[in-house]
Amino acid sequence: MATPRVLVVEDDDSVRLMLQEGLQRDGFEVVVASNVRDALRHISAENFDVLLSDLHLPLAGDGFTLVSAMRHTHPEALTVILSGYPAVDEAMSAILSQADEIYAKPIRIGPLKELIRARLADPHKKKRPKPESVASILERETDTTIQNWLDAVERDAELTCVPLSRTERTGHLPKLLRDLVIRLQLDSGMPAPLSAAAHAHGEMRRQQGYTAPMVVEESRILQVSIFTTLQRNLCGVDFSKLLPDVVTIADEVDSQLKQAMFSYVAPLDLQSRAIGLAG
Repeated sequence: MATPRVLVVEDDDSVRLMLQEGLQRDGFEVVVASNVRDALRHISAENFDVLLSDLHLPLAGDGFTLVSAMRHTHPEALTVILSGYPAVDEAMSAILSQADEIYAKPIRIGPLKELIRARLADPHKKKRPKPESVASILERETDTTIQNWLDAVERDAELTCVPLSRTERTGHLPKLLRDLVIRLQLDSGMPAPLSAAAHAHGEMRRQQGYTAPMVVEESRILQVSIFTTLQRNLCGVDFSKLLPDVVTIADEVDSQLKQAMFSYVAPLDLQSRAIGLAG
């Protein structure tokens, strides 16, 4: 087996030196970095078998930023996160599950080297699932998102004061969610397309007897339901694009609401103009 190359990312000088010297004595080739910026430069320009990174790092980014970069650039590399708080809460566990191993501080170099050797030598280790895009998750979980939305709406006395069948209440959602998925799949910087489904939804809700605040509340519940779906799929999401996608989701849902409200109030504007002309 070729000499394994390890990228060690640690901002504490003494810990970084201890890891470098300890791994080199055991036959590893070691490259070190003290921050995310330098580590990303190494990841993009060199080949590595192992990433060994502290979770909390100075400047922009953290250890998980490096895990995501390593998985995209060197998908077969072993990724190990060093953390003083390996199981803070459920959310942290979900994030760290993207790495291959979580190693708790204080660091004991002997067991750490054994861990790395064992993982590198195991030819039968399970392949990590490919990270899934937010668009793919929302497309796959459309029915679940709609059901969660409907459950929340049916608990709202104001919204249910208008009696509607399930189809009448939710029939617009598959189209709105499809428009959202299309928006997420667009290249960044491209203008957001108009949503014909949102326009039709506003007019339909006016005809069904909804007030404007009810239309707004339905939109708020939709956004919550979408983010709930993402939270339930957090372990499989592609974290490298998660934050931009969250911003896009919020913008698209707000844009759809705006388009729905335009069609909702358009007939009222025409009536006002007609009254003004008649007067």
